[in-house]
Amino acid sequence: MQSEESRPISSEISGEKLPYPASQADMALQPDTDLSSYLPAGKLSGKVALVTGGDSGIGRAVALAFAMEGAEVAIFYNENEEDANTTRTMVEAQGQRCLAIKGDVRHSEDCRHAIERTVVELGGLNILVNNAAYQMAQKKFEDISEEQFRRTLETNIFGYFYMAQAALPYLSAEDAIINTGSIVGLVGNEMLIDYCASKGAIHAFTKALALNLADRKIRVNAIAPGPVWTPNIPATMPIEEVENFGHEVALGRPGQPEELAPAYVFLASKDSSFITGSIIEVTGGKLSSG
Repeated sequence: MQSEESRPISSEISGEKLPYPASQADMALQPDTDLSSYLPAGKLSGKVALVTGGDSGIGRAVALAFAMEGAEVAIFYNENEEDANTTRTMVEAQGQRCLAIKGDVRHSEDCRHAIERTVVELGGLNILVNNAAYQMAQKKFEDISEEQFRRTLETNIFGYFYMAQAALPYLSAEDAIINTGSIVGLVGNEMLIDYCASKGAIHAFTKALALNLADRKIRVNAIAPGPVWTPNIPATMPIEEVENFGHEVALGRPGQPEELAPAYVFLASKDSSFITGSIIEVTGGKLSSG
């Protein structure tokens, strides 16, 4: 387990480069996802949650935090089976059941299967976390291929749409949908144009869906992370960007996945009962105003 003092800051991150999709297990500098300093309070006791992209990074930390708060958890992942199995083991170590479901959020039938399996095997569904994402940095706009553009949009917004539609028949009053947006969906990033567009769409989707589901008392919110050290970074960013990752925020370092997880717990629990249609920025001081 890494201590608070061992969290990587920008000066400690080397120019590590990994092939996409990167496995968290292969990262030289491991993200903090074990929640070793987290103090649970039973906020999600008796709940069932499904987290897409739950095999590593933010998704793993969220799945673990939910389990520590008393929820049964399903994770939906695409390729990295080793990471998914690690997450499942970590959740089960908290005394909670965990399903690891392989599939692709770009395919609506996979999304329906993930929801239905969760409901059947864990007994219901109360919390959907749309977190799966794809990005690939390109320094020149014209280098963004049509294939990349489609993959980015289909993963990051089509997948959220499919999952929410599949989940809705099983959600009831006081249940929650939480979407992972991004600060770059608010301020932009010159190397992630298609990704920024998809994250902006997620923010708008969150607000509109919250209005649509308000009469059913189902809350819909989003987290907008700033720079967070996850497997996506060494797999999708140029080496020089990896070396300087997180330098632009007020705290001068990237966040750790476990520093995001409490915000998801808040939005999943009754503590946020009067919050819907909101985008909560967890950015280390990179504000949406610039």
